[in-house]
Amino acid sequence: MTRGNPCQLPGMLPNYDPNDNEAGMKILEDLTENVEQIQQRVLEEIITRNARTDYLKGFLDGQFDKQVFKKTVPVVNYEDIKPYIERIANGDSSNIISAEPIIELLTSSGTSGGQPKMMPSTAEDLHRKTFFYNLLVPVMNKYVDGLDDGKAMYLLFVKPETKTPSGLMARPVLTSYYKSNNFQNRPFNRFNVFTSPDETILCSDSKQSMYCQLLCGLVQRQEVLRVGAVFASAFLRAIKFLEDNWKELCSNIRTGHVSDWITDPGCRKVVSLVLNKPKPELADLIEHECSSKSWEGIIKKLWPRTKYIEVIVTGSMAQYVSTLEYYSGGLPLVSTMYASSECYFGINFKPLSKPWDVSYTLIPNMAYFEFLPVKEKNEDGAQYVQCNGVCKENCMEKETEKEDVETVELVDVKLGQYYELVVTTFTGLYRYRVGDILMVTGFHNKAPQFRFVHRRNVVLSIDTDKTSEEDLLKAVTKAKVIVESLGILLIEYTSYADTSSIPGHYVLFWELTSKGNNHLPVLDPKIMEQCCSTVEESLDSVYRRCRRKDNSIGPLEIRVVQHGTFDALMDFCVSQGSSVNQYKTPRCIKSGEAINILDSRVVTRFFSQKAPFWELV
Repeated sequence: MTRGNPCQLPGMLPNYDPNDNEAGMKILEDLTENVEQIQQRVLEEIITRNARTDYLKGFLDGQFDKQVFKKTVPVVNYEDIKPYIERIANGDSSNIISAEPIIELLTSSGTSGGQPKMMPSTAEDLHRKTFFYNLLVPVMNKYVDGLDDGKAMYLLFVKPETKTPSGLMARPVLTSYYKSNNFQNRPFNRFNVFTSPDETILCSDSKQSMYCQLLCGLVQRQEVLRVGAVFASAFLRAIKFLEDNWKELCSNIRTGHVSDWITDPGCRKVVSLVLNKPKPELADLIEHECSSKSWEGIIKKLWPRTKYIEVIVTGSMAQYVSTLEYYSGGLPLVSTMYASSECYFGINFKPLSKPWDVSYTLIPNMAYFEFLPVKEKNEDGAQYVQCNGVCKENCMEKETEKEDVETVELVDVKLGQYYELVVTTFTGLYRYRVGDILMVTGFHNKAPQFRFVHRRNVVLSIDTDKTSEEDLLKAVTKAKVIVESLGILLIEYTSYADTSSIPGHYVLFWELTSKGNNHLPVLDPKIMEQCCSTVEESLDSVYRRCRRKDNSIGPLEIRVVQHGTFDALMDFCVSQGSSVNQYKTPRCIKSGEAINILDSRVVTRFFSQKAPFWELV
């Protein structure tokens, strides 16, 4: 392998002016040309800093060698490190896992024991995120001209946060960043001027925040060059909010006065400055577009200079692509980055590629990356988990929970192969399984590019919720006790995430029978609605928060199907290549044909009549 010149390697976080596109692109080229050397330096720095932490010294015994690290430090899941993080949350020293002080804990959309996972974060990590965000700008400027000639209407929001017993804040990663000095006191960047004042982004009342950000975006419509949110689901939720509230927004624009129910003082002050004065002509124009019978292409109509929509549309967000395309008016859908609560990982170097072609180039100075090989097909009869119900590739993922599988380094991954991402971070995670399954699609210089395939063990996902097969089974098990007490048996079930409306909701297909015969029983609507509510109450806190506080997930639905429906589903799966001998009912369906088979046999349907309990803990 040809090795780069170490003298030309950038520092771990090289400084540069984010207004300087040429400098930004040079940094990216240097990073992707010198992947192996940078990865070695990253690991050396992490080990040198943290070898004396309680966690690592138990494995390294005072040694600082990379090979000793890989030989003795185990590949772990969250359950393995949870006790250490809980000790820090309860007041123990950061030095348990990190030589740098842990300043907060980042809550993940994944859960453990029904509660969000918590990831350690340091002050330096905020600088790493800022560096990463700044690198997105020169990549976009390479493909889209004139982004410094207007503004971005990015709809950004903070989520609920809480304090741990030690006094550390526990909050989502984006809430952490938006509340940091790195965001609030950011230097001026002519390529990243937002229509939303910071006060509207930081407003803790999500309804007031949404209203004020849309109002500011509409008033500045002629300056808007790009629109977006972090996730596709959040942007569609904003469109639904606009559909429900455009008349009031137009009234505010017409009178130059913000609605009285906007009580957040910061929001009222900055939005009043943006409104400035009555704008009746602008109100009439927006009213004309919004009162149309069809909202197809509404984004381009309301913000005519928009060049693209920036939202994540990979992974579970891919289910929203068709709806976004309906509203977009042909605008490109751009996924710029790949990140999580654990770490920021990679950048899309071809941002205008179609959603199904998006690949991310991992940036080698963000963390030390390793990969667990994942077998693609069920070739040896071992136990596999089907990755997405009934998918076109019939792709299978072999579980490697406790198996002794050697990891592959970033520079050694193979084109076309599937891997699970493992990271060692600067913040105290060592050889941690992120749970993302990736496929190598190519290389930018010497840096591999990956397509996000799916989350390990996740069967249902809407917005930020990720429900595992285990969580779904527990919830269904609790609900079926209700019907069993009435002499009704749940024969089989499956599920899917219905995102045909906003907000989307989870659907369970149940095949029921009376004890002692194969007849469909007479069902009491109240009892079945109670089953819906029981399932919701039994799902984790992220789901319940999305349902109750964020209103980003609609009421859960149970569709009761006729006898023999799941036999028909099996016949279809077998016709698509599944083995009769090894067939198991998929607990989540994503194939449109399979969903049609189930839907064509629905006898009756029921919805949850109340939002599940949730409180911030």
